[in-house]
Amino acid sequence: MVSANREMAVYCFDTLVAHYNSEDAPPPAFDEGQHPLFVTWKKVVNGGEPRLRGCIGTLEARCLINGFKDYALTSALKDRRFPPIQARELPSLECTVSILTDFETANNYLDWEVGTHGLIIEFTDPEYSTRRSATYLPEVAAHEGWTKVEAIDSLMRKAGFSGPITESLRKRIRLTRYQSTLFALHYSDYASYVKTTRGAAPSILGAKPGNY
Repeated sequence: MVSANREMAVYCFDTLVAHYNSEDAPPPAFDEGQHPLFVTWKKVVNGGEPRLRGCIGTLEARCLINGFKDYALTSALKDRRFPPIQARELPSLECTVSILTDFETANNYLDWEVGTHGLIIEFTDPEYSTRRSATYLPEVAAHEGWTKVEAIDSLMRKAGFSGPITESLRKRIRLTRYQSTLFALHYSDYASYVKTTRGAAPSILGAKPGNY
């Protein structure tokens, strides 16, 4: 099984740096494969808790190289919850790459473990008779300190449901659980890795004053 690793996170940083520099990223140093994947960008300010700046991926299997290339940029620049990440923010960024595995249909909405499973919920909005769905990666519920019910209710809101959440509605949820491997890399560690392996630290043309 392919696991998320440092080289995948390095490639995501390479892709973002190359975007700001209007150049091609160096070829990746990991093997090709096909898996569902996510790229998460967080920003660390003054040594505080990392704050989410973008997180987008796919629940469908993608070729890893093109997948990480696409979602490194999409999550950094096109997550509608946040303004696009600017070049000057790069030194404060942390990148987490996730590879999703072990998809299973749960018996009910409580048939999963906090900190182990990611969730995909699907349900019919009783007010509009529309299908709604959303996902949380495995680390989200544990990081937020949620119970299973709190995670499910939050996920229903993420799916766009604004009506009252009742136990009968929860019981009608179709839940798929999954697991993941992940690797997190801060920009400073990325820069050290690049300097060690390539002989020079990354330069960001777009981070010069007036260019962002």
